[in-house]
Amino acid sequence: MAETRSALIVDDERDIRELLVMTLGRMGLRCDTASSLGDARAHLARNRYDLCLTDMRLPDGSGIDLIAEISEQFPDTPVAMITAFGNVDAAVEALKAGAFDFVAKPVELSVLRDLVRHALDLKEKPAVRANPENVATRLYGESPAMQQLRETITKVARSQAPVYIAGESGVGKELVARTIHAEGSRGAGPFVPVNCGAIPNELMESEFFGHKKGSFTGAHADKPGLFHSADGGTLFLDEVAELPLPMQVKLLRAIQEKSVKPVGANAEVMVDVRILSATHKDLAGMVADGRFRQDLYYRINVIELRVPPLRERLADLPGLCAKIVQRLAADLGREPPALSAEAMDALGRYSFPGNVRELENILERAMAMADGDQLEVHDLHLPQTVTAHAPAHQAPREPGVAPLQPLARGEQTPQAAAAAAGIDPRTIDPRDTATSALPSYIEEIERAAIQHALQENRYNKTRTAASLGITFRALRYKLKKLGID
Repeated sequence: MAETRSALIVDDERDIRELLVMTLGRMGLRCDTASSLGDARAHLARNRYDLCLTDMRLPDGSGIDLIAEISEQFPDTPVAMITAFGNVDAAVEALKAGAFDFVAKPVELSVLRDLVRHALDLKEKPAVRANPENVATRLYGESPAMQQLRETITKVARSQAPVYIAGESGVGKELVARTIHAEGSRGAGPFVPVNCGAIPNELMESEFFGHKKGSFTGAHADKPGLFHSADGGTLFLDEVAELPLPMQVKLLRAIQEKSVKPVGANAEVMVDVRILSATHKDLAGMVADGRFRQDLYYRINVIELRVPPLRERLADLPGLCAKIVQRLAADLGREPPALSAEAMDALGRYSFPGNVRELENILERAMAMADGDQLEVHDLHLPQTVTAHAPAHQAPREPGVAPLQPLARGEQTPQAAAAAAGIDPRTIDPRDTATSALPSYIEEIERAAIQHALQENRYNKTRTAASLGITFRALRYKLKKLGID
């Protein structure tokens, strides 16, 4: 590393300062030291640094204050917090104040060296990690919600803090995670996505942490886990709400200690991984219900990003359609068809419970089925769902028939579910059970709902079962019973 690089070390313990100076000096950094908040401010007034390491507790104040000041006055200087062992609250507070990472006492030198390398990468490649144009090409949209999302991504990409990405199914949470990874200092490292709901409980520890040969029946060779695969990069925990409580405890320890212990191993192995997580479920509600650990929730939710659903940014719809159609046409080697004004109007009145993913499926199906070079309303085959844009007036109802209640977000009428599965909705009338076979009627509704859920979840059975609120085994039974391939 270049001799011109410098670091400011702020700690009131002389031994810690000497250890850090020695370690960073061997990495080629010139170090200044301060034992108090006042000394640190004096150094910052005279010099510019490529990195700052500060203790949490100082004789005349808190290191949190110093982090906030550096983040505001010297935004290009990465600052990391030195915390007491196991003090997760302090680490989280530091990350929220603007620290890009933290290291615990007693300082593990290998962890410290990795932290320094990442900090210097942030100084080396600012254009790569925070290029708004790069983000815009990945996450299209000119609506205020999307502009704010992209701006936040450029900020969090600089940090090493865990990010929790909230949003409904199909909004593009993994795309957001990939963008954060690509725009940050870890962009050259691996990006490892994992669907937490798709791993059997009995295999979770082995999948995440790896195992040694002979550690259990079937372990014929050493196997690295997902943490090892993501070493130096990013581990994306998709559907993190599906983690069982025992695994949540082990995951929390791995994140806090930055080390994992493979099944059957005698010692832990250090790993350098940034954690991004996502789910379409209400994780805060699960914490309140005791279904998700509060300490893990606060550890992975240092920074929260909400990805807006498509219905909240319908102004982006024409541009999104154009980009999706162009991409699909390029894949098919044909000219992109245009959408008629009527087709675009119909899309604008649809609620998109499956969000951008559903829009892609609708346009792909329309392009496959359309006869001409223009997509019409009938080519879209939109489900007849109740949308937020429905007319305010109500149709007169028959005497003795209860008024229709508003559907919950994403919920469908039986007719809509049937339409999604290719069943003529006119043949299904919830009031007409006296003249039809009730079991057959229920079976048709069940089949329609399952087929629609399968399509929404890209035929991932684990996710489909979760979205339907049934177990994987129950879904498998129903698929066999209903003859759904």
